[in-house]
Amino acid sequence: MSLSRLLFILFLTVPLLELYILIQVGSVLGPLPTVLLCIFTAALGAALIRIQGLQTLLRVRQKLERREMPAVELISGLILLIAGLLLLIPGFFTDTIGFLCLIPPFRERIATRLVMRLIASNTRGPDDQTTILEGEFWEEEEARKRLHH
Repeated sequence: MSLSRLLFILFLTVPLLELYILIQVGSVLGPLPTVLLCIFTAALGAALIRIQGLQTLLRVRQKLERREMPAVELISGLILLIAGLLLLIPGFFTDTIGFLCLIPPFRERIATRLVMRLIASNTRGPDDQTTILEGEFWEEEEARKRLHH
């Protein structure tokens, strides 16, 4: 299935699902408590995202200081951004997905899988076999010394 087709289906089904769930919850709790619950989940989500976003930023800085690539942390930050957007959309379905993204082990598992998938897709050759390049490397000054000896 193409990405555009998937997005089209999501843009159709998610709002309908949200409306259905809001109507069901509203019929049990009433309209005002339902609206207040939506506002509460958005505020709680924003506070949690702020805390976890700062923690993620700290881990990125620590990895950079150790001269390590913070790939998982960067993808985790992107997932937090998506979670924030989902929590700002009124509704309980998107809130559920947004709150799932706020669970650190869940988010890190998704981020790790995405990083592994990106690495795998970038190491494949045109015939889907791993490309291995062999060679030597030396600094320019070292190369000049080799040429003169």
